[in-house]
Amino acid sequence: MEQQYDVREILPHINPALLDYTEWVNVGMGLKEAGYTAADWEEWSKSDTARYHPGECFKKWGSFHGASNPVGAGTIVQMAKDQGWRPERPEDDDRALDWDDVIGGGKDDLVIIDKSWVEGKEVAEPEQWDPANQLIKYLETLFEASENVGYVTESWYNNEKKKHFPTKGNWDRTAGQLIQQLSQCKGDIGAVIGDYKTEVGAWIRFNPLDGKGCKNDNVTDYRYALVESDTMDIDKQNAIIRELELPIACLVHSGKKSLHAITRIDAANYDEYRKRVDYLYAILKKNGMEPDTQNKNPSRLSRMPGIVRNGHKQFLIDTNIGKESWKEWQEWIEGVNDDLPEPESLADVWDNMPELSPPLIDGVLRQGHKMLLAGPSKAGKSYALIEMCIAIAEGRKWLSWQCAQGKVMYVNLELDRASCLHRFKDVYNAMGWKPSGMGNIDIWNLRGNSVPMDKLAPKLIRRAAKKNYIAIIIDPIYKVITGDENSADQMAHFCNQFDKVCNDLGAAVIYCHHHSKGTQGQKRSMDRASGSGVFARDPDALLDYIELEQTEALLKQEENKAVCAVCIEWLDRHIKGWRENIGQDDLYSEKAMLGACDRLMSIDQYRDMLPSIYAARQGIQRRTAWRIDGTLREFEKFKPVNLWFDYPVHKVDEDGLLQDLDADGEGQYQKKSKKTPAQKKADNAQQRRETLETAYNNLASINEDVKVSDIAEYTSLSLNTVKSYIDEHSDFSRTNGIVTKS
Repeated sequence: MEQQYDVREILPHINPALLDYTEWVNVGMGLKEAGYTAADWEEWSKSDTARYHPGECFKKWGSFHGASNPVGAGTIVQMAKDQGWRPERPEDDDRALDWDDVIGGGKDDLVIIDKSWVEGKEVAEPEQWDPANQLIKYLETLFEASENVGYVTESWYNNEKKKHFPTKGNWDRTAGQLIQQLSQCKGDIGAVIGDYKTEVGAWIRFNPLDGKGCKNDNVTDYRYALVESDTMDIDKQNAIIRELELPIACLVHSGKKSLHAITRIDAANYDEYRKRVDYLYAILKKNGMEPDTQNKNPSRLSRMPGIVRNGHKQFLIDTNIGKESWKEWQEWIEGVNDDLPEPESLADVWDNMPELSPPLIDGVLRQGHKMLLAGPSKAGKSYALIEMCIAIAEGRKWLSWQCAQGKVMYVNLELDRASCLHRFKDVYNAMGWKPSGMGNIDIWNLRGNSVPMDKLAPKLIRRAAKKNYIAIIIDPIYKVITGDENSADQMAHFCNQFDKVCNDLGAAVIYCHHHSKGTQGQKRSMDRASGSGVFARDPDALLDYIELEQTEALLKQEENKAVCAVCIEWLDRHIKGWRENIGQDDLYSEKAMLGACDRLMSIDQYRDMLPSIYAARQGIQRRTAWRIDGTLREFEKFKPVNLWFDYPVHKVDEDGLLQDLDADGEGQYQKKSKKTPAQKKADNAQQRRETLETAYNNLASINEDVKVSDIAEYTSLSLNTVKSYIDEHSDFSRTNGIVTKS
């Protein structure tokens, strides 16, 4: 519950003399909304002896009729806090956080400047006075050529307040039109914008308009806000503005006692504009500058440079100073007020070392740390991450490494929801695991809804805060990269988002990235990932996939093994006691096993087995071989692990068949030169011949006549494709659908 205060006890902590008119009225509205009286407001207002008028509070009180978004007592409490008041006891730490609450600190921390030590920075009038150039530079800095600009040169005099006020002015010309006319006016800007009273000056609106009016509704882009304060010397205003690194587009001298800082807000809409301006003004207050809060609206007028006002110049002091954007400035402001830990002495902890985080993946990664999985396309990286996800959920081995069991979130950025869910089920089935721990897996499907990582991180943290995940898997990161992946500083900022997730959730963050182009075998594993080296050096564990180049001998050996496995499966299923008729060595010979099947099985059984034989051969041809190398921060380097990627899962090479193979690009200077187009054509023809010959020989062993349709069924190829294979090779022919071999 929010702490309640007696506002009448808080009012003495607010000095009305430090408030502008709008803030003073807000106090009255807040008192009325909270159930207090006009007398309370009147009594408090008396302390501002310079501006207090008896009876004014009672007169205003009657005009407060409520609003859809009324000012409440909370506004008064915040004003008191802004002037240094603090509640006697802290607010309840167990209350639920609101969306706008700051985690790990509050706005009161955002103090950059010790105002008691600020030295003024002098502002000097320009020696060479070129009014047209002053205004041209202002327009070029703030507007696109096609945008309408609002400005005012005429004014009227209010007898009651003894003051000149601007009229609505003009908004019918674009910045481009004004710049062109000003560049040709020969110094007489009045000929372009109209004459103005030199004792009053002229004004201009800093946000573009739609050409139909000059109200907030006519603003087309909430680009800038006005910062102005007339409660301190010009030189001190200039110093604070620069010390705070405000993202200023144009800094203008008003010709009187204030500067007008046209500050980049870069808001997407009016609601965001209001929030950012409130934030900006709060920062200024905390750092010793009292901004005029009547300047908050986006259609506000500001002083026009290139104008003379009562003998003083309204001039452009500077352009494009401070931070480049609102985002950069806000990050800097909040970054300066860090909550970083203090350095500690090693001697203080030598005999009482903190416990290390427990392993998530034994010998590879600890809980709360970061891991990058890198590799080329077709390495099955996404499948590897799903396998890892399942291994953590089940508390089983992932490839060669035991995983801790716990909850895991899989952030899916690439697949549609249905495909992703089916993929998990397919991997479970291919691994042959019972899904006992599938309740430990949460999938966050974000395809079509992904945002840059600096925006995703807080959303992810908010959703995962109470789920006790031990791992967050993000696949793939190219969908959420912010900035240029070849820029070290931008990628360092990007990778810092993973640290935020790790620190706030205590979970490991695991993500994958692609290799750079070209062969990778000659590179170290940590140099293969695309983009800046930050990718490889930032994570606590880098596991890198590189493809192995399978030899013809290995492919033949594995094909032989696969065919034998099919034959054994079919014999076990159909022929009782078949092993009594087969020698032990024959179990490992494709030729011998096919012959045994031909002898022992019926013609129909043998025929039904042939598609499985063909599928086994094709599976071996499609299967790829990979090697995982690693760079680890917390553990000793492991021996490279060799794998088969047998879609949809990876399987460790337990037999050591892959250990002597070269990785992609290794030993490339010793290998034969790249094949010519003619050689490639010949290789393809030979592959087609082998497919045709294998199908024909197997079918001919059980049928006297081999039909084109039989070969098509056996190979899963179309009839036309089989016909083209037959016609391509002179020792094969076809007549009336029957295939013969010479």
